[in-house]
Amino acid sequence: MHDSYVIPAQTRIGHVHLKVADLERALAFYCGVLGFELTMRYGEQAAFVSAGGYHHHIGLNTWHSKDAPKASPQGVGLYHLAIVYPARQDLAFIYQRLRAAAYPLTGASDHGVSEALYLDDPDGNGVELYWDRPRELWPQQADGALDMYTIPLDLGGLLATLDDGQPLT
Repeated sequence: MHDSYVIPAQTRIGHVHLKVADLERALAFYCGVLGFELTMRYGEQAAFVSAGGYHHHIGLNTWHSKDAPKASPQGVGLYHLAIVYPARQDLAFIYQRLRAAAYPLTGASDHGVSEALYLDDPDGNGVELYWDRPRELWPQQADGALDMYTIPLDLGGLLATLDDGQPLT
């Protein structure tokens, strides 16, 4: 093993696979509320959803979790899955969609490098919806290190990015 190894910059996280208690309820959230597309089902036990026709970004299954209680916030496991949107206006649109569905947020933060909405899916899994600011706008310390922070997100300012409130094309 080489101590100087650094993971390639092109490396990315592929997909997340979640254990859910109720597949239809999970699909109603991930497809119905967030807008993912159903790409495949394995009967009544599993489904795969994606954005833009990819084979799957999120797998959902009840193989070991059918009718199980929600995930415990105090237990080990997934803190949250993060879904990155290509532009601030896309984040504004999904925020508007969540408000229309009366879906509760658990938080909304500006981290300097990104703006994020936080919520829980119906099984208690944390979900972060965010967009990254362009790298040249990321806050830096004098030595060039990132200077991320957490302050409340201006939700009114986020919504103001929507020109006419209509869905994006």
